[in-house]
Amino acid sequence: MTVTDILSPECLTDPVPVWAALRETEPLAFHQGMNAYVISRFEDVQRAFKDPVFTSDNYSWQLEPVHGRTILQMDGREHAIHRRLVTPAFRGSDLTTRFVPMMRQNTTELLDVFRHTGEVDLVDQFTTRYPINVIVDMLGLPKSDHDLFHRWYTSIVAFLANLSQDPEIIERGMRTRVEMEEYLLPRIHERRIDPRDDLMSTLCTAEIDGAQMSENEIKAFVSLLLVAGGETTDKAIANLMVNLIQNPDQMALVRRDRSLIAPALAETLRHSPPVQMIMRQPAEDVELSGGTVPAGATVVCLIAAANRDPRHYSDPDRFDLTRDDLDFGKAYTAAANHTGFALGRHFCVGAMLARTEVEIVMNALLDAMEDIEFAEPVQSSGLFTRAPASLRLRFRPTMVS
Repeated sequence: MTVTDILSPECLTDPVPVWAALRETEPLAFHQGMNAYVISRFEDVQRAFKDPVFTSDNYSWQLEPVHGRTILQMDGREHAIHRRLVTPAFRGSDLTTRFVPMMRQNTTELLDVFRHTGEVDLVDQFTTRYPINVIVDMLGLPKSDHDLFHRWYTSIVAFLANLSQDPEIIERGMRTRVEMEEYLLPRIHERRIDPRDDLMSTLCTAEIDGAQMSENEIKAFVSLLLVAGGETTDKAIANLMVNLIQNPDQMALVRRDRSLIAPALAETLRHSPPVQMIMRQPAEDVELSGGTVPAGATVVCLIAAANRDPRHYSDPDRFDLTRDDLDFGKAYTAAANHTGFALGRHFCVGAMLARTEVEIVMNALLDAMEDIEFAEPVQSSGLFTRAPASLRLRFRPTMVS
């Protein structure tokens, strides 16, 4: 029997056949349990991200309860101003001079714990900690608070992935919002009065056309950054490592030429994106493959299914960082021809930050670890986001003089 239910056990175990069945048999599927339309073909998902008729009004119930109102809910001039306020911190000289040293330091500190041991659970000991530690340091907050932010991050990610609406997960998420507000708002107020050389101060003092972000808007952005910058980078590193180990020829290419790390990450974002789906809401009736989506309906855009659409990519289930139908030159821009960072006006503002983080991490891991192999079978998990919950590896430590 063909399974097309994205909440089914079969999809949780292996979503790829479900994505394929949806693309071919139900490109516009109404899911009763979610009260939402599910789209899976590349052209439809691309349109949902680029066509202004598709709004992000759904974030008012999906994200705002735990983050507060964020930039993702804004449109028009408000969105443009806020994006211009935050973008400089995530690219150019700010990224290379201020934040790259923090990335290198955090990479070294985490790697030093296991680099000589010959084995590691890369998820538990590295990927779930690295991006959160970097974000805390970028914000200029105490290293002693790394574990606190890691707990908040775990709680918020669970809230956003709670498609079954488990009340305990909802309650923990709401409690986390209160705790983060109590922690962040006084510190944001301090930075407004006495700025320092950190990201929080940059957000507090940035001004365009006389407009500044309010303290609540800064708090919401920091909360969003914690998840958007943490969850995606965490899972992207894990998925990239899995893809390289499973494809030794691709691993050999990257080891020989480290400039291929960026294409390998881009291909991972296409082949096995950490974020599997994003929601949108049309302001009026829209015709898509398979029928009409009524105005105001929730649309689940299956990023992972779109990125394996054979109408758009040849041999889409193959991981190939040299493929000629993925534009690696534009893979980290709003003109990308994959959907891993979304597309259009809400293209991920942290795309270059993620690329830089992953390049630093993968260079360091490959320098320290030879002959990397799985110490036990690897199994990805998750529906909203997806990656291995555990990634136990064996490796030959590289001798360091």
